Amino acid sequence: MANDKLQIDQNQLVAAWQRTLPEWIKDADNCEVLADESDPNALRVTIRTAGHQAYSFDFKVCYVDSREVKVEVVDVDKNKVSIDERTDPMQQLIQDYTRHLHECAQALHQLTHA
Repeated sequence: MANDKLQIDQNQLVAAWQRTLPEWIKDADNCEVLADESDPNALRVTIRTAGHQAYSFDFKVCYVDSREVKVEVVDVDKNKVSIDERTDPMQQLIQDYTRHLHECAQALHQLTHA
């Protein structure tokens, strides 16, 4: 399926993710979804954890085609300072959030796979 490209405007996609992603993450966490300025098929997602840890996870969510997303971690901060995301607790959180991002993308299939 070479022509199975994303058929939705990036701004509409951002709006859909902003509406839908909060349903997939913990109630106390918050998220921000922005258009990726350099890639019309990608979004920039920041998820901030609740509580005193003040972790912030930056992800790039890139649509490979209308159904599949590739999620990569761009940065992890604690109290606005970059930290090593290779520790086990961080990897666990990253895996959880990556799964939530994939679930959100699946929830939006009807919109992205038109």
